[in-house]
Amino acid sequence: MAHAIEAPASTTAEGPTSHTQNQTLRLSAYQLRMLHGAITPNRVRMLRGMAHLEAWDVRRQLIRIFGFGGYSTETLSLDLTSERETKQGERSRWTVVYRAQVRLTILDTAGREITHWDDAAAGDSVNQPSLGDAHDMAMKTALSQALKRCATNLGDQFGLSLYNNGSKDAVVKYSAAHPPEEWWKQDAPQPPEPDDPPVQPEPQPAATTEDAEPTRAQQPAPQHARRAEAPPKVTLAEFKDKVTRVWNNLDGTRQNLLEAEKAGLADEVVPVGDEGTPTRLRELLENRIAELEAEKRGQRRAA
Repeated sequence: MAHAIEAPASTTAEGPTSHTQNQTLRLSAYQLRMLHGAITPNRVRMLRGMAHLEAWDVRRQLIRIFGFGGYSTETLSLDLTSERETKQGERSRWTVVYRAQVRLTILDTAGREITHWDDAAAGDSVNQPSLGDAHDMAMKTALSQALKRCATNLGDQFGLSLYNNGSKDAVVKYSAAHPPEEWWKQDAPQPPEPDDPPVQPEPQPAATTEDAEPTRAQQPAPQHARRAEAPPKVTLAEFKDKVTRVWNNLDGTRQNLLEAEKAGLADEVVPVGDEGTPTRLRELLENRIAELEAEKRGQRRAA
């Protein structure tokens, strides 16, 4: 659970009151205007049927509202909780889990702390060919998730409304500490706030050369023979049909991920879910592999 710590009222009042008339506003009218607004739908992604924000977008919004030096993050702890190796023939696949605890501190324009929150999260990286990449991705995921949980204490601009069944409508709307007359008449700046395109996920590392299928050591075949042996190029539509056919098969989905990498289709974007959320094929298959592995573990425990 997030933990907020604030300085005494005499140093943190964010608007003039009867006993703080000589204090500078800690949050500007425009900052309050932005914080009270509903989240822009283009900032929300759907992943496995759940609405969520990308960590890079949360950082972008922190910079937009509080400034480049207007917030700070601190890693309070980062612990490895699990590292598992799975053999696939002669090759290894790695699944790694980390737990992170992070502090998000919000500053005013003079660099004074307004408040901070601590929160924690676990992050994993599933079925990776590189142990280094598996650790890196799991650490990054845990840290990003913990930061996003801290930021929800800032309200709708940081995904609080998404906990209300994925709603993008504002749920805060009003704060007695910041009555509307402080901010609601504030005009938008010139130029206006940017109209951002839909957010995209961060790029994921591709399979390493060590993970590529081994090739036979032989003399190059004649050109006409190489043309005859070359497999036909698979279109994205054909590959999507193949993915659908083995969607509930763990080994088949793993094989599809390898073939997508080899065919150069892993970074292709496909629509996912009822809303057609743009998702890279690699991410879609990796997430499905994780789901099927979790189901398999559950079946073993039940047996």
